Amino acid sequence: MHASDNTASPYQAPAPQAAGSSASTVLAWMAFLLPAVGVPGEMLLQDTLKSAALAFGTLIAAGVFMWHQRKNTAPVFGHALLAVPIVLTVYALGSMVWSHPYLAGVEAIRWFLLTVLLFLSMNTLRQDMLPRLLWGIHAGALVASVWAAWQFWGGWNGFPQAAVPASSFANRNFFAEYAVAVLPLSVWLLTRLSASRYLVWVALSIAFNGVAILMTGTRSALIALSVALPCLMLVIVRYRTQLPCGLWGRRQVVGVGLAFALGVAVLGNLPSGNTAILQEGMGATPLQRGVLRTSSMAQSTEYSQGSFSVRSAMWLATARMLVAHPWVGVGAGAWEVQIPLYQRTDTTLETDYYAHNESLQLLSEYGLVVGGLCLALVLAYLIKVAATTWQASGLALQEVPLRAFVLTSLLAQLIVSNAGFPWHLASGGMLLALCLGLLARSDSRLGDQAAARTYAFAVSARTTQAALIGLACCVAVAGGLSVQALRAESKLVSAITLANRYAQAERTDAPGAADLKAQALQLAREGIAIHPHYRKLTGEIAEPFAAQGDWHNAVWILESLTASRPHVVALWTGLARGYFHLGQHGQAEQAWAQVQRLKPETLSTATLHATLLAQAGRGPEAATVLVRQFDNQAFDWDMVQAGYAIGYTTQNWALAIRALELRNTTWPEQAADGFLRLGKLYAEPHVNQPDKALAAFRAGLAAVPQDQKSNYRAQVPSPFNAQM
Repeated sequence: MHASDNTASPYQAPAPQAAGSSASTVLAWMAFLLPAVGVPGEMLLQDTLKSAALAFGTLIAAGVFMWHQRKNTAPVFGHALLAVPIVLTVYALGSMVWSHPYLAGVEAIRWFLLTVLLFLSMNTLRQDMLPRLLWGIHAGALVASVWAAWQFWGGWNGFPQAAVPASSFANRNFFAEYAVAVLPLSVWLLTRLSASRYLVWVALSIAFNGVAILMTGTRSALIALSVALPCLMLVIVRYRTQLPCGLWGRRQVVGVGLAFALGVAVLGNLPSGNTAILQEGMGATPLQRGVLRTSSMAQSTEYSQGSFSVRSAMWLATARMLVAHPWVGVGAGAWEVQIPLYQRTDTTLETDYYAHNESLQLLSEYGLVVGGLCLALVLAYLIKVAATTWQASGLALQEVPLRAFVLTSLLAQLIVSNAGFPWHLASGGMLLALCLGLLARSDSRLGDQAAARTYAFAVSARTTQAALIGLACCVAVAGGLSVQALRAESKLVSAITLANRYAQAERTDAPGAADLKAQALQLAREGIAIHPHYRKLTGEIAEPFAAQGDWHNAVWILESLTASRPHVVALWTGLARGYFHLGQHGQAEQAWAQVQRLKPETLSTATLHATLLAQAGRGPEAATVLVRQFDNQAFDWDMVQAGYAIGYTTQNWALAIRALELRNTTWPEQAADGFLRLGKLYAEPHVNQPDKALAAFRAGLAAVPQDQKSNYRAQVPSPFNAQM
């Protein structure tokens, strides 16, 4: 038998009032600030700020709880669910030994924070403190929706965004996935209100949040919304006698209903004032976007060319990774390092940095033993909670509505987690831990009727003191890591900006290019020294230097990337080209060997090999590679272009002619230019086949549009021009 929140027992005693109240206040403020606050510039990524807020909020709340607990001898509450993040934390720490140490360490920190947050929510969120937390969650989502609406209707760009309207989340999918999961908790708050004038305003705020979700057009969130709404209606109808909303009069019911209906109808039909959104052609109003984006899932092209095809390719690659490492996985956080090994052979770039499916990514990184058992435990628990909630009777019915609303929120989270990575983001991870903590705390109130493993354990004064010291150390570490993250990101982002400005200045002969280059390189060195594993940002610094032919600087930046991400073929391809431009042929061969290791049978690999051989003065070997491909009818546009260029520069006229003939046959839309080049080749003194040259020039003239024939004839050598 387990104690309720207000009754002590030998098995479990509630946390002191002050401890729970103060800690829950900190959690409420954290839940408000995470979605509401963003970075106005690009010197710090949005989720880095939110991750820092999650870390400090969680650790401070834990410190407040333990501070009030230091003189209290009552036991604290535990639950079987705590085993999941603890096991994942331990596994992540262990995988630092054999997998990618940095990424595994990041995962360990993430799971540790979620463990602490889950423990706190279990021990502080008594029934009288739930509204405080949930109002914080709702208010944060409301402010985030205001930002999104401002971006949608007013074109405001105060927060840098990859896809608008993203609120303070950088990407609209991130915002929508969070907002749709908050919606059931907001509805619970509404149903808990007694009849008052505030009902209409709360209903309008919930409708506003729903319209903000429609603005994003995020299809996974729209699916979750379409599933969550019927579930919420069912919960309200089934448990209306246990909710204050069951005592509303007709006036209140009609007012709330009209607030929802009119709020969605009016706000949903207001057209966007954001040019970027209008140019997308996916609907000018929130309702139009919701309808068009949902209906787009019925289009066949979505599954062959659209975003679903990209996600399905990631899922298949992740499945291949799991099959290759079924028991222990590839290591915590190592998905982005290993995924290039399991992509299709024609893929040269990583598709993304996350699998866009939380369950698949967890299984591929943690394996079936750890990841599979943890997933099974959580899913089994949620199924059991749903069953006991549905079958509850008697006094337990007072607890059931909260559990039903939280389960609906978790259902929405599960849906969006199948097409995104919300739990890798600070806001999504926070919401997951809080929802699970709410269910666990509810289990303690239900006692044996919850059919869940709950327990209590005593905490001595020494343990409390040790915990406080540990938390103080964690806060110091979090502060140091946050400062380093800010420094690294600001330097790398500044380096990207300056490198692009340098490239532009070089192209236009603008003054100051040398200074821009020096500043960009200095910031790049400093940023990489702080954070040598920032694949996403560091790669963007190398591109402008490579484009300007500054291979010396492009190479060392690419070298820093391959040290952290050794399986990305595009990085090794860039290095191979850079080494050859620098005359470092031995190192170029080693880089090409890495390309061959990763993509041994692709056309791009063969083309690169031939190009590098030709640049090294080994023209006959390069020709052999290309002729073999041509004989096997295995070539693409880049390969025939390389064949022509290599044949022309090495005076291998047969190779150049064959490459042009293949180009003319395979890409007839380019035949005019191809025949012109072919004619000039036949006219070369070393080839000296004037009849074939004249035939090629005439074929090219026939392929040229009428209005361009005079221009074409002007490019034909005069002896042949006269004969045409």
